[in-house]
Amino acid sequence: MGEIIAKDREIVVPGEILAKGMDYIPAGGTFRDNEDIIANQLGVVSLNGRLIKLVPLTGRYVPKVNDIIIGKVFDMTFSGWLMDIGCAYTAMLSIRDATEFIERNSDLTQYYDYNDIIAAKIIKVTKSKAVDLTTKGPGLRKLNEGKIIEITPSKVPRVIGKQGSMITMIKEATDCRIIVGQNGRIWIHGVDSDKEIVATRAIMKIEEESHTEGLTDKIKEFLEKELKK
Repeated sequence: MGEIIAKDREIVVPGEILAKGMDYIPAGGTFRDNEDIIANQLGVVSLNGRLIKLVPLTGRYVPKVNDIIIGKVFDMTFSGWLMDIGCAYTAMLSIRDATEFIERNSDLTQYYDYNDIIAAKIIKVTKSKAVDLTTKGPGLRKLNEGKIIEITPSKVPRVIGKQGSMITMIKEATDCRIIVGQNGRIWIHGVDSDKEIVATRAIMKIEEESHTEGLTDKIKEFLEKELKK
């Protein structure tokens, strides 16, 4: 018989034993040593049936195909824009993958200029750490208004919630438009500046308390309290 040592949502450190026995399966952030499943990084335990994995508390963003990210233009070439996406990978938005039809030799600053903030999707990641982006898709565009905040990329799933439940609750409560980038950058725009601040504080609260239980109820109570002021 196997035995679970760590609790679901518990914070553990590298080397800590999470479970004993062959009844359980190690997944991301864990490894098996004989009959023990051991943590190999700092993270939060996630139990799903027989599967045991860790959600990292820290770490840089690792790009994946189909991720929606928020990037910043830092350079241009004759064929497109180079963008900072918050990691060591070089991200490129080529003119063929931009929303607009752009003729070669056009002045690219007419479309996206230096320091512009853009919501884009990753369409390719190479072994040489190059990332190809596109702005062809719903909601993918230059973000002219609003504000950008940054959180730890590993906390993004908690901000989004199951099937988008958490971020939808924040949007509906604050009447804000919000785009959550998988790279930890979040764009927030509200007509009411006070509500925009509440949305920002709610997201930062999720990051701070992402490892705790009952987080959805906590954020709901927080929004109700703050919006009554």
